[in-house]
Amino acid sequence: MQRTLIIFKPDCMEKKLAGAVLDRFERAGFTILGIKLARLTPELLREHYAHVADRPFYPELERFMSSRPVIVMALAGQGVIGRVREMLGPTDATKAPKGTIRGDFGTDQTVNVVHASDSPENAEKEIARFFKPDELPG
Repeated sequence: MQRTLIIFKPDCMEKKLAGAVLDRFERAGFTILGIKLARLTPELLREHYAHVADRPFYPELERFMSSRPVIVMALAGQGVIGRVREMLGPTDATKAPKGTIRGDFGTDQTVNVVHASDSPENAEKEIARFFKPDELPG
């Protein structure tokens, strides 16, 4: 059983899309291992986005991601990482086809509704970053 981390981004929360997005994941048959509302701090965001923290767009990304509380969720399922990323569509919502989460609800490269882990290694690191071991089933 594979695991992945999902973040319902500030635009998802502002547009009141969390229920619709969560419903898509549940209908796909994924299991919610953990879910919580969180306010992402600049320190946590710098760690999470360390791979782009030196890029010119990072300050705007940090401002956006810390602009309101978000939902953080750990999901499990067979091939969940690839399947979730297919459900989301491309990172740039302007290129995401209708029927995908980003294609239906996203705006652009940053304002794109949901973050999802891109590999098993990153999923485990990201889950550990946002959840304490006792917050998830063993």
